[in-house]
Amino acid sequence: MPRRVCVFGAESTGKTTLARDLAAHFRAPWVPEFARAHCDARGGVLGPEDAPVIVAGQAAAEEAAAATLAPGALLFCDTDALSSVIWCDLLYGGCPADMRAQAESRARRYALYLLCEPDVPFVPDPQRCFPDPAARLAAAAHWESALQRLDLPFVRIRGADWPTRFQLAVTAVTSLRG
Repeated sequence: MPRRVCVFGAESTGKTTLARDLAAHFRAPWVPEFARAHCDARGGVLGPEDAPVIVAGQAAAEEAAAATLAPGALLFCDTDALSSVIWCDLLYGGCPADMRAQAESRARRYALYLLCEPDVPFVPDPQRCFPDPAARLAAAAHWESALQRLDLPFVRIRGADWPTRFQLAVTAVTSLRG
């Protein structure tokens, strides 16, 4: 299996940019966030019925990318199924038990989570929900709590400037490579 690195956290924390830039830096593939494309395809409107579709789509894209890699190769993932569970909890008050179980099981496949802190300016986007600083912090706490509850390996990625955030991530991923 490849070593999967999940770029994880609340919205507007630089996850997509970080996943893409790390993949370029390490000359490795990355899997974009399925939910964004799915939301765009649905005219920007999602409901709880979309969550299982998003989980399945993200998993399928990851598995397709992983199948092309040698054991031990790096694979960067812009979010994961666990994020979909967190979104369901935040927006709809919960998610189906089987979806939660699947997401928690899949979470064990990642060698490392890079938890992106919300200490960068919020960038407005029609798909984003929490522009208020207090709401952003409250939402971000859910991502951290999930990692802690499941005892998953993670490194915090923080810093108001991009070079600091990127270097923290590169150092964390480099430590995986031994």
